[in-house]
Amino acid sequence: MRPTILFLCPHGAAKSILAAAYCRQLAAHNGLDWHITSAGTEPDDAPSPAVVELLRAEGVDVSGYAPRLVTGDELATADWVVSLGCDVGQLVVPGPEKIIDWSDIPPPGQDLAGASALIRERVADLVERLPKEVVPG
Repeated sequence: MRPTILFLCPHGAAKSILAAAYCRQLAAHNGLDWHITSAGTEPDDAPSPAVVELLRAEGVDVSGYAPRLVTGDELATADWVVSLGCDVGQLVVPGPEKIIDWSDIPPPGQDLAGASALIRERVADLVERLPKEVVPG
């Protein structure tokens, strides 16, 4: 069964998109067959134009992505939930054994380069660390 990583941020329009994009790249590079998704707790109507442009400059097209509301099923079935500024204590999280908190990442609207660099660094650590942990599912 494919492990699932859910990146979750309040608006589903910036941090979670960056994290999912970087994680997909690194997982593919490392031959990891993971299901990687992103969502928001209060999703915006569209992704952040600055994030779309940054990723496009890095060779990743997310222009067709639409932020969406996280579902209870996703929370219940994800092997890992990475929270980028969400209060997961307010969410009903019936399933995941692993909740990873990255709430200290600055808002991309204030420091896109800094947020992107920190997210990329954290994702690299995650991709390195997770395959060595308990087998998901």
